[in-house]
Amino acid sequence: MEVPFWNKEIETLDRSSLEKIQLERLREAIGWSLKTPFYSKKLAQAGIGSPDDIKGLEDLRRVPFTVKDDLRRSFPKGHLSVEMTDVVRVHSSSGTTGIPTVIYYSREDLERWTDLLARCIVATGAAPRDIFQNMMTYGLFTGGLGLHYGAERVGMTVIPISGGNTKRQIQVMKDFQTTVLHITPSYLLHIHSQLQADGIDRASLSLDRALIGAEPHSENTRRKIEELLQIQAFNSYGLSELNGPGVAFECVCRQDMHVWEDAYIVEIIDPETGENVEDGQEGEVVLTNLIRQAAPILRYRTRDLAFLHTEPCACGRTHRRLSRIRGRTDDMLIIGGVNVFPSQIEEKIMKIPEVATNYQIHVDKKGALDRLIIKVEIYPKLFLGEASKLDALRQHIKEEVRSSIVINPVVELHEPGSLPVFEGKAKRVVDTRPQE
Repeated sequence: MEVPFWNKEIETLDRSSLEKIQLERLREAIGWSLKTPFYSKKLAQAGIGSPDDIKGLEDLRRVPFTVKDDLRRSFPKGHLSVEMTDVVRVHSSSGTTGIPTVIYYSREDLERWTDLLARCIVATGAAPRDIFQNMMTYGLFTGGLGLHYGAERVGMTVIPISGGNTKRQIQVMKDFQTTVLHITPSYLLHIHSQLQADGIDRASLSLDRALIGAEPHSENTRRKIEELLQIQAFNSYGLSELNGPGVAFECVCRQDMHVWEDAYIVEIIDPETGENVEDGQEGEVVLTNLIRQAAPILRYRTRDLAFLHTEPCACGRTHRRLSRIRGRTDDMLIIGGVNVFPSQIEEKIMKIPEVATNYQIHVDKKGALDRLIIKVEIYPKLFLGEASKLDALRQHIKEEVRSSIVINPVVELHEPGSLPVFEGKAKRVVDTRPQE
């Protein structure tokens, strides 16, 4: 298998050279951070007043963690290290809690980020000959614009269609013979359902691969996407606080995501103690951005749970690989005293062939007890068969889920199109229990 590279020298650096770059850039990031109102105080309290106080990478552990609430409290300019005249773009979260998180970019910041995204795209085997249909939302959300500029840098033909209007998305795929999609996994599954509903032959499309992200998904969901659409699907990882997409990306081997360690320092910590865990052990992902000056971020607690692979990748890249995100510390549900991650449920139900492309998890109270209801769409032909077969499927789903999470769920079977469809990030969990 031929392995494509955007910058082979950087992507295959030996560990010692990579860590030398990290240390140099960490010192630069400390210098940028000391110019911000937020970090100047935080670093001073940790006894760090100059980049020279960072003697080695191990000194990063002297730096206090940054959490999302820190960004909210410093809204709007507490994390800004340059003059506003040097800022050329602003991205922001939705601010669903009332106060958004804001990220600023200088021209150099965007240049470095764009180059990193070009690296991500090429690692998947995409090339200038491809037609890239970007179905992620544009605007303050980082996903759309980030990959847009990365794809243009690679030399691909970019269709900036953004999200929504599924029938038009499909028509554009046909008109321009789109080969690469950038899309959420849940919306891509919905695209397949729409193709079936409209009687569109998959052979009429030129789709070859999909870059999927913006929401966690299981390996079984990836397999379902690949089998249904006959494409290769590549997992990616990013978050707006760290630039957006491009923190980590799968290569052609599709064996989890390379963290670009010349741009980010990744740590895995015990979410309870805050202490670093050994390589290969699961914990919370903590990231330090080494390539953004205007709004530096040090030791950001992502709340995402994953682990780092210890073995090298067959592609030859030396940047370590981050596992698929196993869940989030703040997504964990406590149901009847049992800790449950939605990803555990998805992993079980999406491997069942009769389950279609959409599902939802509902949690409510029945009397004094918690109740878990799993709503899944199944293929229409199953509703035309015997009721006993539906009962058997319902029982099979129940047993599969119970084997993973212990809890005995209620399983509801629904026809395709009856559950809510999300063109952006899917809302898989509905918890209607009274807040204590």
